[in-house]
Amino acid sequence: MLHLNSFDEWSPLREVVVGSAENYVSHERELSFDLFFHDNLAKDNTSRSEWYYPRLRSRGEAAGNGRRRTPVGTRYVEELNEDLEGLADTLRSLGVSVRRPRPLHPDTSEVITPAWAASVVPPLNIRDNTLILGDEIIETPPMIRSRYFETQFLKPLFQEYFRLGARWTVMPRPLMTDSSFDLSYVRASSAGGPTEPIEDTLPSPYDVGLEMMFDAAQCLRLGRDIVVNVSTAHHALAVDWLERHVEGRFRVHRVHRLSDSHIDSMVLALRPGLLLVRSDAVADALPPPLRRWDRIVAPAPQRNNFPRYESDALILTSPFIDLNVLSVTPDTVLVNEACPELVRTLEEAKFTVVPVRHRHRRLFGGGFHCFTLDTVREGGPEDYLA
Repeated sequence: MLHLNSFDEWSPLREVVVGSAENYVSHERELSFDLFFHDNLAKDNTSRSEWYYPRLRSRGEAAGNGRRRTPVGTRYVEELNEDLEGLADTLRSLGVSVRRPRPLHPDTSEVITPAWAASVVPPLNIRDNTLILGDEIIETPPMIRSRYFETQFLKPLFQEYFRLGARWTVMPRPLMTDSSFDLSYVRASSAGGPTEPIEDTLPSPYDVGLEMMFDAAQCLRLGRDIVVNVSTAHHALAVDWLERHVEGRFRVHRVHRLSDSHIDSMVLALRPGLLLVRSDAVADALPPPLRRWDRIVAPAPQRNNFPRYESDALILTSPFIDLNVLSVTPDTVLVNEACPELVRTLEEAKFTVVPVRHRHRRLFGGGFHCFTLDTVREGGPEDYLA
């Protein structure tokens, strides 16, 4: 194992963690899940996008009528695991050391806190709940209840990095009652779909008001600068904490409502001075120094790039999910082979493109950037925005 060092998204990659989908059984529809996936649930599941609220008056009630599980097809999970193994093998072939999280044990079905209970999902999109800033691991406060203890699956790896000298921080953990969530984004969103506004969230004896909740995948790391997407008051609270924590080491730049949460299917930095963006409008919403960078606008995704699913399958990501690429060097990038338009676009920009298979990205909410946590890159705390 190498010493933890990761400041950006493009420097030569030396060590990476690739997520696991073992024992992925279902998606659980409850308040935090629907808020997190709001934009895509509303746009892409119009026949079943009604809002659902957890009635969490008691633990027993939560385990009964308070939650709804949508099963995930066994075949899709098996194929996802095949694709994850292919991703790991590709990275190894490029000279990258690959680590894996501890898999979800099949007997681990629920997480229970004093305020709620939720099904457990495996550590698949491991970018989400861990922010690597140089030599520091920061576990971020989760936004989906079922992922509350997800970083526990990474603890053996974090302990190894810590023994080698890494810093290791855990942001304050939210209670995650209904009142913890800021609903202004979904109320103001023009995505459409929901037939009932979220107005009747339930009180809990554990209410403390709005809490910090925030994912590391809302951050774009650029050496000593971090660009963060902020869409809600609970995001803003978490970024307040982050700014105070990294003061003097990093500069934090806020952008507002690029999406409901994550930034990495909106914009990625491929190397200093060059962005991959969903649209010019996304680039124009970035901090002024980044607006001066060159940009590659991702080609529009084609319908035939994606599998067709049963009518009751939940679609969790935008068709632009394949913009979620992973850079191995400033000139080499892993791209989904199912998106030939993006492959051609990046090849025309003189990148070495490594096509990798990933079939069911819209069912599982992530691409190659989401599935990986780059723990060792060669770069340092450079000032790319000077």
